[in-house]
This record gives sequence, structure tokens and C-alpha cells, in this order.
Amino acid sequence: MRVSKDTMAEHREQIIAAAASRFREHGFDGISVADLMKEVGLTHGGFYGHFSSKEELVALASLRAMNETAAKWKKIIDEASGDPLEALAKFYLSQRHLDNPQTGCIFAALGGDLGRQPSSVRDAVTQGEQQLLDLLAGVVPGKTKAARKKKAIVAFSNLIGGMILARSISNAKLREEILDTLAAAIPVSVQASTTA
Repeated sequence: MRVSKDTMAEHREQIIAAAASRFREHGFDGISVADLMKEVGLTHGGFYGHFSSKEELVALASLRAMNETAAKWKKIIDEASGDPLEALAKFYLSQRHLDNPQTGCIFAALGGDLGRQPSSVRDAVTQGEQQLLDLLAGVVPGKTKAARKKKAIVAFSNLIGGMILARSISNAKLREEILDTLAAAIPVSVQASTTA
């Protein structure tokens, strides 16, 4: 039976969405193409009707994950009643994010693996990372665009590092302390930074 173009496009989107979630949850090598296809109700053999390779899917899923994160960040920033960076830090460095890597930041879930991916994947990651840095640069202080970008890089690195540290240990009290300490410290340190 022939599948319509609309159905093919819908299936492709379902595969990318599932991959974006499962890669963050299990790692790029932690779930097979066959398992992804099964999750969305399609056959393994149909994969190559949608993608040329798993590498293509990894690139698209990585960009999807970052677009999802950017949309969440934009909403947090737009709806913040006080300091948007403080609101974003509390959102990012939360128990909810800690417990749900499949819906969270790809950098905190797969940071080390991203650097080992082929250039096509790293190109997609670069595009997504720039989007996130631009959002951060819009909420940090600074007299120039270059100064705000530097502060955004510092804030972003601290957010990611804090989540990675918290996820890497078993001591619940220390995890909470790491998250709470950084959520409070990041906005203060960015405000106090001497970068012009």
C-alpha cells in the first residue's frame, strides 16, 4: 500500500521527535533504529525511506531537542516576573530537569557524546547552541553585544556544568545543594562580572 506524502512527513516528524527524546534519555548508542521505529509504530525497514543514515537522524534530533529547549527558555524569559536569568536558572537547575533528561537540555544529557559526533551533527548542534546563547545574551547585562555574549557563555557553561554534576552523583542532598547553589549564584555572578 502506497503511503501519502503527508503521512510520510508525519511519520518522519514522529521519528525525529521520538529520537530527540530517547537520545537524551539513553544516549546516541543507547537506543537502536529498530527500537525507535517500533516506538512510533513503524517497521525498521521503513527507516531508510525517511533518512539516509542514523547520522542524519542524530543531527535532526539534536536540532529538534535544542529547538524545544529554546522554546521553553523563551517562554520562561518572556513570562518572568523578575530577573529573567534568575527565572531561567531556577527552571534549568531544577529537580524536574534533573529527573527528566529526555525532555531537557541536550548538552546536559549528551555533552560529552556531542563532541565525538561527525561534523554534520556538530553543525546542527552549533546552530542550536547559537540560538540558546542568543537567548541568554538577551537577558544578561553588558554594554556591548560582545560583552553580553561572553556573559551568556559563562552562564550557559555554569547551567550545563551544574546539571551534569548533579546528575553524576548519588547523594540526593548534595545534588539539591549543587542545583540550589548554582541557581542562586549564576545571576549574581553574571551581574557582578567585570566583562564590560
